[in-house]
Amino acid sequence: MELDDIIYLLILFSCIGFGHFFRQIKDKENQKWIATGVGFLVVFLVSGRHILHPIFCTAINALIIIYGDKRSIHLISFAFTFTYLLFFRSTIYFGIPYPPAHTNLIQMILTLKLVGLAFEVHDSVKVAREKDLNDDSPHAEFESSRIATPGFIEIFHYAFCYIGVLTGPYFKYRMYWDLFNAPFSDNADCLRDTTNKLKPVPFFGLAFLISSYFFPLSYALSDEFYFERSVLYRLWYLYPSFFNFRMRMYIGMQLSECVFTMAGLGAYPQITEPKPGQGPTTEYTTLARIVADPEIAKKEKYSFEAIHNIDAWNSDFKPTIRSSMKAWNMTIQYWLAVNVYKRFPIKAYRMPVTFVISSLWHGVYAGYYLCLCSVPTYLPAEDIFNKNWRNNTLPPVVDKVWAFIRYWYKMLHFSYWSMAFNLLYVDRCFRYWASIYFIPNLLTIAMYAIGLTVFTNKKKGDRKSDEKLVDPVGKSTKSE
Repeated sequence: MELDDIIYLLILFSCIGFGHFFRQIKDKENQKWIATGVGFLVVFLVSGRHILHPIFCTAINALIIIYGDKRSIHLISFAFTFTYLLFFRSTIYFGIPYPPAHTNLIQMILTLKLVGLAFEVHDSVKVAREKDLNDDSPHAEFESSRIATPGFIEIFHYAFCYIGVLTGPYFKYRMYWDLFNAPFSDNADCLRDTTNKLKPVPFFGLAFLISSYFFPLSYALSDEFYFERSVLYRLWYLYPSFFNFRMRMYIGMQLSECVFTMAGLGAYPQITEPKPGQGPTTEYTTLARIVADPEIAKKEKYSFEAIHNIDAWNSDFKPTIRSSMKAWNMTIQYWLAVNVYKRFPIKAYRMPVTFVISSLWHGVYAGYYLCLCSVPTYLPAEDIFNKNWRNNTLPPVVDKVWAFIRYWYKMLHFSYWSMAFNLLYVDRCFRYWASIYFIPNLLTIAMYAIGLTVFTNKKKGDRKSDEKLVDPVGKSTKSE
């Protein structure tokens, strides 16, 4: 295990432990300042003088949000913050030392929070204007998520709050506001939820240590791997490498969620059906009553689904890439969906643009783009096959074989893409992909060929058969 990983884990465990003491602070204003102070200390410890990057980025965004035209602050914030993220990762070309790896994590989550805040303020102002024009329309959903434009200090509080400052998951400003202004965290069983989330971590940790010891990523960089190992071995090596990647990510994401559950951020009544990144999705009137009445709040059951970021079981065992992706980094996916995908004006380009923004957010290395931008080229082929096989009448045995093939195929592509994500550099990625003859890419091309020929011809045949059974006025030609 590398030193950066050890520091990362120590900070996470420290933040989890601090959550218990944090919840004992009854004065909400003191609680807010302490959360910010601890977060600022974490950022300084891992960043040193590079803490100037998140401070500067937060200050500029605060000016944009407070003084900018509310009709366009979301676009200005998006443009500035992502441009600064590119600069942040290219400082060495400007004679500025490259920031530490942990500062990169801080800047990543800070980018989502600040841009997300600009979107929240823009949307609140926009819907408020629409409400004024039409006072008779129901706005319960709006009222449940409405925020006033926060002040300069408040934005810094949100940006540097120790909860999620290093690792995420992403949480809206409204969730942060609810932590100090709603009774949810005081009544949720934070210890129970934290304990439940911690239970699988030892398994993930042990599995990672064993697997990474026998199948290290560094071996895929050695000449021995390419000159003394067979193509089948190199192809098989994708799977343990992806397993290592998943276990490592599961550990980090699970512990990150524990920081939130222990502090109480993201707790909402179960009746409101909270969703990752979004928060409550229904029963807004009931939610308002719960906030107003402490006795009702005590009787409710609470959920931390709003900050649930990874569903390891579904991520691993769902049969398709599309379904598995929905269980991965769910709060980040929510941010991308509501701030990029749904708002991009040209429908046909929404998916590729979203994956490009996701790649840009992850980093400047070619491996991120080779990995993430490969997904939208594959998904339509997967959809064609699933659509045509969904209602098949094959024998159960054949159907089970197809299910196994589909699952194997999913893991092959995920493993193939993750190798690029891990190798980072374009020469390393193509060296590895070329050594297994780009087999997953060729299989995807074959899927398109079959989908656009066999399945298309099958549909044409089905339509012709239907036409023979129906006369021009729509009556059956069969004898009664």
